Amino acid sequence: MNNKQTWNRLLVYMRQYRGISLAAAIFAVLSVVASLVGPLLIGRAVDFMTGPGEVDFPAVLRLLGILAAVYFIGSFFGWLLTYYTNRLAYRTIYDMRSELFDKLNVLPLKFHDNHPQGDSISRFVNDMDAVSDGLLQGFSTLLTGVITIAGAVALMLYISPVMTVVVLLSAPASFYVAKYITQRSQQLFREQARILGGLNGYVEEMVVGQKVVTAYGFEERAFADFERQNNELYQTGMKSQFIGSLSNPSTRLVNNITFSVIAMIGSVLVIMNHLSVGDLSSFLIFSTLFAKPFNEITGVVTQLQSATASAQRIFTTLDLEPERPEAPGAPEMGNGAGTITFNRISFAYSRDRPLIKDFSLEVKPGTRVAIVGQTGAGKTTLVNLLMRFYEVDSGTIAIDGVNINTLTRDSLRRNFGMVLQETWLFGGTIKENIAYGRAQATDEEVVAAAKAANAHSFIKRLPEGYDTKISASGDNLSQGQKQLLTIARVMLADPPMLILDEATSSIDTLTEVRIQKAFLAMMAGRTSFVIAHRLSTIREADVILFMKDGDIVESGTHEQLLATGGYYAGLYNSQF
Repeated sequence: MNNKQTWNRLLVYMRQYRGISLAAAIFAVLSVVASLVGPLLIGRAVDFMTGPGEVDFPAVLRLLGILAAVYFIGSFFGWLLTYYTNRLAYRTIYDMRSELFDKLNVLPLKFHDNHPQGDSISRFVNDMDAVSDGLLQGFSTLLTGVITIAGAVALMLYISPVMTVVVLLSAPASFYVAKYITQRSQQLFREQARILGGLNGYVEEMVVGQKVVTAYGFEERAFADFERQNNELYQTGMKSQFIGSLSNPSTRLVNNITFSVIAMIGSVLVIMNHLSVGDLSSFLIFSTLFAKPFNEITGVVTQLQSATASAQRIFTTLDLEPERPEAPGAPEMGNGAGTITFNRISFAYSRDRPLIKDFSLEVKPGTRVAIVGQTGAGKTTLVNLLMRFYEVDSGTIAIDGVNINTLTRDSLRRNFGMVLQETWLFGGTIKENIAYGRAQATDEEVVAAAKAANAHSFIKRLPEGYDTKISASGDNLSQGQKQLLTIARVMLADPPMLILDEATSSIDTLTEVRIQKAFLAMMAGRTSFVIAHRLSTIREADVILFMKDGDIVESGTHEQLLATGGYYAGLYNSQF
């Protein structure tokens, strides 16, 4: 996406606020008109001072009073221009940020698996701020600049066409100097935005994993890696800022040379009595006003370039393909019996490395299915396909005979309760976190779910019980306590089907025994999938599937698989 396309897309967002844009344009015109009237009044005042003792003080004072009123009115309209420009910029950014958040919610899980979280956050914060600053500076500068240039040229032509030609000849020189510098700095600003996103991702990784960093004595290496990335950002930032900042003094140099030339020409015209001293004074001020927009525009070129690079990063995310769209008129999934059929499905995260090949399985209603196998065998992938976090490459998955690709994703996912190894909590109270899946649940239902998950006792020991606020990362809770809350959350949601992916991995053995009893009660009559490395948690399963390289190589009950002496028996006996 080139710069023109980027700003055209930004203008699409701004067009939604035509009223604010129109008000800003009107106030810009009025502000500029006031600034152009001022030099005319100054020139008239100078002409009333013809020599020593020959000053028309009443006329000069009258003009000064009018001049003060004009500048006061111009400043007031300038304030209104700034106010409405701010509203336009912030509303535009509000819409862009909302659209970006919505986009992240509909992107396939593959995007989140392959992109650092810090880089995504950087697009929300740093890139959005850069675009906002660019809009604030660029919109008002361009708006007032165009009007000022047009008005100044008209008034200069009225005073002296000859000197106006000299001024106009300097404009292309300023423009091409700025353009030459801008083209060379734009690539550096894109690189700066990319490096900043990567640095944010690295800092987030180190902050989140600080305990591990400290435990492994990784501090020096972490700091060295940070220094390397930070220095790369510094070097790129210095180069981009240095080259970008050259445009303003370069154009000022051209304008100062032009100012000197017209001052000499004007002096000759005054001596030849072709121009009054007051008109020359007015013209010189108008020439400065004419050059001012070029200087201001080149002055904000750095911000505009940074905004362009950041906007391109935002639009790159917005242009990504969302999850495969729902089929037209896709039906909602009700609470089915839970017969799940995998019919010859194949899937690969990358085309050159197939993971699941021609896989088939039928799970009867109410069956407790345990999935075991070595890391990378495809256990979690099977669950991801069932939840449509990823789409199968071929074959079908059906629930109660209905292809899940024909159902809405929301209704499909509402039928499953998931407890994952990686706990997720949000900033809020304990009660709000448990009721995340059922916001309308009563306090009694929340407490009952917590008791079933064996979380009630530790919650009551917290300073404010169920009203205790926790941080988004849950740092004020142990890993086991956080996992108990996620288990209570699923128990409260009471879905017809369950997925337990290493759900008890962070819980002590005694608590695990109690949780298993709660799980067994919760899984009664429900189709359930249990993924676990602790084989003690899956012995009660109706069927155990041993996966290897994306295929089921063994299936049966715990006793049956031990009797065969195969893969499962080897894995089970390895504990001892």
